[in-house]
Amino acid sequence: MTTLFDPLKAGDLELANRIVMAPLTRNRSPNAIPPDIAVTYYAQRATAGLLITEATAISHQGQGYSDVPGLYGTEQLDAWKRVTDAVHEAGGKIAVQLWHVGRISHVDLQPEGGAPVAPSAIPAKAKTVLIKNGKAEYVDTSPPRALDASELPGIVHTFAAAARNAVETAGFNGVEIHGANGYLLDQFLKSGSNRRTDDYGGSIENRARLLLEVTRAVAEAAGPGRTGIRLSPVTPANDAQDDDPQPLFDYVVRELGPLGLAYVHVIEGATGGPREIKDRPFDYEALRAAYRAAGGKGAWMVNNGYDRPLAEQALQEGDDLVAFGRPFISNPDLVRRLREGAELNQWDKDTFYGGGAEGYIDYPALA
Repeated sequence: MTTLFDPLKAGDLELANRIVMAPLTRNRSPNAIPPDIAVTYYAQRATAGLLITEATAISHQGQGYSDVPGLYGTEQLDAWKRVTDAVHEAGGKIAVQLWHVGRISHVDLQPEGGAPVAPSAIPAKAKTVLIKNGKAEYVDTSPPRALDASELPGIVHTFAAAARNAVETAGFNGVEIHGANGYLLDQFLKSGSNRRTDDYGGSIENRARLLLEVTRAVAEAAGPGRTGIRLSPVTPANDAQDDDPQPLFDYVVRELGPLGLAYVHVIEGATGGPREIKDRPFDYEALRAAYRAAGGKGAWMVNNGYDRPLAEQALQEGDDLVAFGRPFISNPDLVRRLREGAELNQWDKDTFYGGGAEGYIDYPALA
């Protein structure tokens, strides 16, 4: 019987176990540069089969929250190299999540105070985080402008450049494309945020075009066996919704199947909320089957509200990896605690976003 503690080869990634640390935004990177305490934070959690970093902006335009890290400057890459070196020294594997927030941003965070960009000029009913006087404040996102079609090849190129820099310069084992949670690529996918009438709007094929162009470019830049992608078919996060998500995402994974990716990372239900949404039914087994039928051999990673029994059940039902989020915040040794059935530390929500070492690197491990 497959267990969480069995090794797995996901593309080119040799993983010691099937427990993944999900991306967790922590807002502790002023000037988009990971701080020294990030080295400790990630190294503490290196017993996970795979660490996926907090979402990391591919460009200044891709920034949407205060004090989140980036991949577009030399100091950022040098700081991330210190992180990856520490994780590797601790025996771990780490991938960086490539992020463009699209309309989930604020003019205070954009180059020259410009409007955030989006597939269509539709404001999101959502909040972002600004750090003021060391404390996180939730503010409404700013109204976006619609991207011109001529700008889209540049965004594809920027994703690919960030992926190449991540692997070749910063030393990451792989990259994960953030195609979920109502950020730019997901905004193009979903009918509620994409009202375009050109080749990037309207039909399922058109709305999926940018995500697939980005995925192919990133896979070429970083290597397909080092590339993963994150999807969230029905989450309402960041005002993202689609009128008919099943055929949309079945199409997406069929197109991803032949690309030879390391893994597909699927958020089931509402991000950080219920695993099933009554008015948004979705068949995740059918989604995985569509990917496999299209030749997809990458690991299938599931995420949202998993504990050990539910995770073990998922592995028996055909999933390959299970991502854990908030438990990793307060339990740097989560893998050991799951293995031994030990009690988990409780997290402090007040220290999730912003701040320093408190609530970041001071949670105790088992003796």
